[in-house]
Amino acid sequence: MANNQSSEFPLLAASGLGKSFGGIKAVDNAEIQVASRSITGLIGPNGAGKTTLFNLLSSFIRCDRGKVIFDGAPIEHLQPYQIAQQGMVRTFQVARTLSRLSVLENMLLAAQKQTGENFWQVQFQQHQIAKEEKQQRERAMFLLESVGLVHKAQDYAGGLSGGQRKLLEMGRALMTNPKLILLDEPAAGVNPRLIDEICERITTWNQEGMTFLIIEHNMDVIMSLCDRVWVLAEGRNLADGTPEEIQRNPKVLEAYLGKQT
Repeated sequence: MANNQSSEFPLLAASGLGKSFGGIKAVDNAEIQVASRSITGLIGPNGAGKTTLFNLLSSFIRCDRGKVIFDGAPIEHLQPYQIAQQGMVRTFQVARTLSRLSVLENMLLAAQKQTGENFWQVQFQQHQIAKEEKQQRERAMFLLESVGLVHKAQDYAGGLSGGQRKLLEMGRALMTNPKLILLDEPAAGVNPRLIDEICERITTWNQEGMTFLIIEHNMDVIMSLCDRVWVLAEGRNLADGTPEEIQRNPKVLEAYLGKQT
């Protein structure tokens, strides 16, 4: 029943998105849809506008025009933190961690809507705050176990490898109990063993009900993970379809390889 509804009403649907910088159209009338419980890919040549589109979807950059509907409601007018509170979070191409805090502290900072964040409740709800802190610590350790970093919990985040930082960023995203995670090049700069591990964890989380939208240049990752793939070129939609359809699409091949003689 839920799957039928998700096919009719995408979890995320953007249309007519446009963004220009100094007269250059970085995103030009783009659209994308992400079905609930899917792993959707976003690909395109360098400079195609993929990260800009991510920034528009998450309001890190304001769109000049267009609509973004998430979970049935418009979100293009919201701030990034408000979108995260609605259940859509993102990671970055270069993982962002607080290097001088421990891995566990990085995780705990991602927890939302804690009683202790309110000044007056700190005075009168100390038992509730202590209970929540214990629950959040347990959840953080559980998620660190799921991303393979529980043994690094007390280490400084700055001491992690690039791949481990990306795993930490994914774990931190999961601390927010999201409905949708936008992953910006999760395999970039990561050694092959960790790429396999990241893919396995994405697949597991998806099977548990998590929805993903992924930018990735590694075509093996995209084609093995994704249910549907959208292609951008020069800021515009070029194609969308199953991984098999995209691999055979002559427009996509031309965009990546140039016109063949």
